[in-house]
Amino acid sequence: MSTERFAQAALVVLVVGLALHNAVMAQLWELGLRGGALDAVAAWKEGLLLVALVAVAWKVRRLPGARGVDALAAAYTAVVLVYWLVPQDWLGGDATTRGELLALRHHLLPVAGYALGRLTGTWWERRGSVGALLALVAAGVAVVGLADLALIELQAWRQSGVPGWYREQLGLDYEGLSGLPENWVYNTGDEENPIRRLVATFLSPLASAYAFLVGLVFVVSRPFRWWWVALGLVLYAGLLYTHTRAAFGALAVGLVILAAAQRRLAPALVAVASVVVAVGFLVAYPTLGPSTTYTQEELEFLRQNANPEPVPGGEQAPLPEVSSDPFSPSEPSIASHWSHLRDGVRAVVRHPQGYGLGNAGVVAKRTRVEIKAGESTYTELGVDTGVVGMAAFVLWSLALLVALLRREAWVGAAFAAVLLLGLQTDVIGVHWLAVAVWAVAGIAISPRPAPVTVPE
Repeated sequence: MSTERFAQAALVVLVVGLALHNAVMAQLWELGLRGGALDAVAAWKEGLLLVALVAVAWKVRRLPGARGVDALAAAYTAVVLVYWLVPQDWLGGDATTRGELLALRHHLLPVAGYALGRLTGTWWERRGSVGALLALVAAGVAVVGLADLALIELQAWRQSGVPGWYREQLGLDYEGLSGLPENWVYNTGDEENPIRRLVATFLSPLASAYAFLVGLVFVVSRPFRWWWVALGLVLYAGLLYTHTRAAFGALAVGLVILAAAQRRLAPALVAVASVVVAVGFLVAYPTLGPSTTYTQEELEFLRQNANPEPVPGGEQAPLPEVSSDPFSPSEPSIASHWSHLRDGVRAVVRHPQGYGLGNAGVVAKRTRVEIKAGESTYTELGVDTGVVGMAAFVLWSLALLVALLRREAWVGAAFAAVLLLGLQTDVIGVHWLAVAVWAVAGIAISPRPAPVTVPE
């Protein structure tokens, strides 16, 4: 196999494999592969990405011409490496060595994906096939997720290897849902009627929603064909059942940007229709969504967490009333996201030099250190790499976005939606996004191969 074919195959394997990664790792944990052995297996993605990068860089005869975007990517990388090398006690951080390594991987994964795309983009002629690959993989995830909601009870997930994999392998303790992430269920405020959300092979409603969003932007960018419509309906159905409001908003923004970049009205009309349908679906979700039940232990934990002080008589009070309006600022999920974003901004403002790698987000939670900022991509970068690192990432992202909108409209629109999601969510912590989206971005801004002229 030639080097270029290997790199193409590696990217395909990464796009497909990262969509399946979490489900497969949890299954391997259940089968008894645990600890360091499972960590080694889970590192397949970093290993394959590294081998592909080295192979292409070694064999490619002519590196793509350097661009300003590449310089900004290099500057961001340099800042991350400097913060990795600076001792934690100089900055006031308390991350562990393992936490620093996990954070280094986290922050540089999109750079690695982008670099692979740039190195392969000079000879990848069928760029549309990359978008189709992302959309088809996302659609496959949607089908699995919808089938799960229809056919599999939540109890089966409680008894699976997923809780143990999260708790013992990743160090993520989730107490409110028998070891499953609490966001697997939409809390309606009714103890008897919690509603499930689609999690699929990502084992996350958020990661699933973001993959569907990217696939939908590509599908809407295509000329009208029945197969694109069918694929789009599958993706949109999956997106609805993730009950991820930020993704609905980001999708609409991405489609409006797509309409402007392509000078087409259709994407804007789809954006409006998407918002209307999403609003109606969210309002009706307590009656339309697949209902489940809490176990007695889960109810006791949720009640205690909501009402730490016992009521007179020694009995625990029931769950408090929560807003049933999915768009109310006081709705628990919305309020939590705003609170995390506000606290993260304050942490960056108070400590603009940063604390060093490993002091923010899931990495800090996994390594049992104080989480100084969480959820937002930008505040986590600000805590780990200071204002300088956060600014370097933002400048690189904006420059890349401008270049994409000039060269490949659908990639630019999808990238803009992902950057918008980054305000609320750690998007580069979703490895599928960090590798697939940034790799496609690298491919998209690379120069087209010169046409081959056949002598007469």
